[in-house]
Amino acid sequence: MSSVSTRSLFSQILSVISRRDFERHVRDLQAERAAKGFGSWDQFVAMLFCQLAQAKSLREICDGLRCCLGKLNHLGVKEAPKRSTLSYANAHRPWRLYEAMFYEVLASCRTVAPGKPFRFKNPLYSMDATVIDLCVTMFDWAKYVRTKGAIKLHLLLDHDGYLPAYAYLTEGKVHDIRVARTLELPAGSIVAMDRGYHDFALFAKWTRAGVWFVSRLRSSSDYRVRQERKVPQHCNILADEIIEFVGVRAEQRGIKGMLLRRVVARDPDTQVEIELLTNHLDFGASTISAIYKARWQIEQFFKALKQNLKVKTFVGVSTNAVHIQIWTALIAMLLLRYLAFKSRLKWALSNLVALLRWNLFSYRNLWEWINNPFEHRRDHDPPDQLLLALDNLDSIRRVKA
Repeated sequence: MSSVSTRSLFSQILSVISRRDFERHVRDLQAERAAKGFGSWDQFVAMLFCQLAQAKSLREICDGLRCCLGKLNHLGVKEAPKRSTLSYANAHRPWRLYEAMFYEVLASCRTVAPGKPFRFKNPLYSMDATVIDLCVTMFDWAKYVRTKGAIKLHLLLDHDGYLPAYAYLTEGKVHDIRVARTLELPAGSIVAMDRGYHDFALFAKWTRAGVWFVSRLRSSSDYRVRQERKVPQHCNILADEIIEFVGVRAEQRGIKGMLLRRVVARDPDTQVEIELLTNHLDFGASTISAIYKARWQIEQFFKALKQNLKVKTFVGVSTNAVHIQIWTALIAMLLLRYLAFKSRLKWALSNLVALLRWNLFSYRNLWEWINNPFEHRRDHDPPDQLLLALDNLDSIRRVKA
């Protein structure tokens, strides 16, 4: 294997991904059926380059890789692709290969991820979805409203390292609750979510399965207070009650007679009162409030994804191409988090993306670079062929003189 001093940063980042697992998924999905020369790994490298180099079009991807000819062999790529070749691959090769690799990279990230900022040992997740706008005239398969197209990314964020534990793509008009009903969470998990996931049947299912949830209580909910608990002093908690939902709808959804908990907290910044609903009866009310407040991390994740990676403009218009680009963005996010976990510096994601973009084909030790990106050692640079040629030419001239 090549020494890290003779490999680019991009090549060393790719080494985090198991090539053996990649090839296994290629075989399982028959991703290279009837392929002619342009392999799935070449396509994957090109699309990851799109994300990390912030390429805006197929032309920028192909020309950017073509400019690095001679440095591509360390990436496992023989030559830069043509635009038509990459476009055809994105339209026809299965996007599920990228979904499978997302979970492979996620497993690697979990080995170095820090723990959540809570004392309890239960797995903590946040659940939400974000709409990615598309032009309805170009992406006619993604109709959202009459004059607008969209695709929706549903996400389950693990608070251990703030890593996306589960992702799913649907059309923009698919309701969030439909995806939430398909999730099978381990017993003992805690899920924080907003009011859009308020569903009696889902609450009943999770309670029977031993899954805890913290959500907003809808103002129209019909319930009966069964017990009032003591509120801690000098805290933002205004009420802590054991409640029971009543009414025909609660009975139909199987939640009638089930004891739940209503916690009212005041937001210290806006002074707005927030009514929370949970099926966890043992945690302190302030802990329930803090769990819901931590749900903001998934909003931060969506913001970082849209601001730093290519999920707003697309290099293909087919469903398959859009899915591939979004899954590649999620893989790139995992790789960036992996680098941040391994670094001694407290990287801001935007700074890491910017510096990495400028240094993708620099010949530095990646693990030294993420700790000290501004120190440049000349012994890490490979010999410049042009400089060697000029030196040889000067030597020949001196000998002739």
